[in-house]
Amino acid sequence: MGLVEIENVNRIYMPEGEPVKALDNVSLVIESGEFVSIMGPSGSGKSTFMHILGCLDTPTSGSYILDGTPVSSMGHDQLAEIRSYKMGFVFQGFNLIPRTSALENVELPMLYTGMGAAERKRKAMEALKAVGLEGREKHNPNELSGGQQQRVAIARAIVNDAPIIMADEPTGNLDTKTSKEIMELFVRLNVEKGKTIIVVTHEPDVAAYSRRIVRFLDGRITGDERKR
Repeated sequence: MGLVEIENVNRIYMPEGEPVKALDNVSLVIESGEFVSIMGPSGSGKSTFMHILGCLDTPTSGSYILDGTPVSSMGHDQLAEIRSYKMGFVFQGFNLIPRTSALENVELPMLYTGMGAAERKRKAMEALKAVGLEGREKHNPNELSGGQQQRVAIARAIVNDAPIIMADEPTGNLDTKTSKEIMELFVRLNVEKGKTIIVVTHEPDVAAYSRRIVRFLDGRITGDERKR
């Protein structure tokens, strides 16, 4: 059994009453500890697929089993709980709260778990240290470089020790050198911490860091390549 099992998933939207099939009978299994890149041009379905994988959206039809739990038909509250414990998210735009310190940004996911303040701070400090930001915990986002802001976002994604990290164009706002540093950080989290990494990207240089590339076009999977 895979960590992620998607079978015959369709996602149909109805803008202005006209059906648009964003995903067309997609099936995929991702094992625990894999590093997978999801690639495809704009409109290929890769972002819709990521939203379903991340329990941010539900399929119109088909099955999604996450770590042995069927999640396809769960309600919003159940999906939110799954996201809290199973997944960490990293986005292109960092999605940090302005005028709030790096430490407080990383603590945010733990506020919903009932964890005490001292334990939240300890875990947030550990996460920031893990991404190389020890000593920057009091800085607000506007006092950090783009690469440092993305590191804060990664610390926030790993602070609850979720087994899966999902990253949507995580280097889109970064220069080449910083992009390399961020992708090398994902590799370390995969190799040293055993995190399952799923990255949506249109950049071959970013996908090259993964061990598997799944390609989308017109809502379908058109390629699934594993590196030796």
